[in-house]
Amino acid sequence: MRQVVMYGPGDVRVEDREDPKTIEPTDAIIRLTATSVCGSDLWPYRGAEPVQDQVMGHEYLGVVEEVGSQVRTIKIGDFVVGSFWACDNTCEICQAGYQAHCVHRVLMGTLGTQSELARIPLADGTLVATPGPPDPDLLPSLMAASDVLGTGWFAAVAAEAGPGKTVAVVGDGAVGLLGILAANQLGAERIIAFSRHAHRQRLAREFGATDVVEERGEVGVASIKELTGGLGAHSVIEAVGTQEAMMQAIGSTRPGGHVGFVGVSHDVTIPGEELFMAGVHIHGGPAPVRQYLPRLIQLIWDRTIDPGRVFDLTLPLEEAAKGYQAMDQRTAIKVLLTL
Repeated sequence: MRQVVMYGPGDVRVEDREDPKTIEPTDAIIRLTATSVCGSDLWPYRGAEPVQDQVMGHEYLGVVEEVGSQVRTIKIGDFVVGSFWACDNTCEICQAGYQAHCVHRVLMGTLGTQSELARIPLADGTLVATPGPPDPDLLPSLMAASDVLGTGWFAAVAAEAGPGKTVAVVGDGAVGLLGILAANQLGAERIIAFSRHAHRQRLAREFGATDVVEERGEVGVASIKELTGGLGAHSVIEAVGTQEAMMQAIGSTRPGGHVGFVGVSHDVTIPGEELFMAGVHIHGGPAPVRQYLPRLIQLIWDRTIDPGRVFDLTLPLEEAAKGYQAMDQRTAIKVLLTL
């Protein structure tokens, strides 16, 4: 099969690799219909994380071609969407809604899903079948459900976005934009997007943002305070993963408010005194996308939401390197790779 491999920072290739086979009786093999490049894939691409000969990708959808002997709920021919953590969905942690921390979890990025075929561990717990074969125009939105939509949704839930709440969103990448969509779906009264880019600002407003703040850091915090009568937002989503973004999120939150952080943290250190005096709730980490997949798939299937609009560049798998370059240079929000 053809698969994307990152040989080092900035060095992305598509090459022939051995077709995956079931290893455990709970595995499934799927033939991907589409995959995508994630913002988190850019950390190793930019040299912020070590990488050498690493298969890439953790977002995926496609058709089941083979199932192990103990797979019961997923069958050959199903069109399925899965999340970036494989999980059994039955352990005590999963049942509490934190499938990203399943006691048997497997990080799909270690197996790679920017490929023609993929092995999915714990298939019954990980995969969710769609009601039937999807219309082609639904594929980008279903692809978003595999990670960035579910992550943005978790961020909004963690921030306790809802009716009567003012929500601020730090980060205008795919996750931040879909955090805006999620906050809107959850009934937020006001949604403030931090963004300096006109194209992303337009999409933010289409997804439900009522205000846009272009400033960052302490100046951005001051703008949020000004818009909220000096109090700060009730709910703040942090969807970047840097020190500045985290402190901007905490500073933008009113006392008693909630920060939902889902940006993959890199060298983030919260000063204890600032945290102590902030008086805010902080909750986040890897998103339990599997918890939300059935609901998100149905919202997409019913055409209630259209999160696939975050994909503003579509390329064949063979041109994956161009996709990485486009996202690195911020000429694309998110890249869909077709097979």
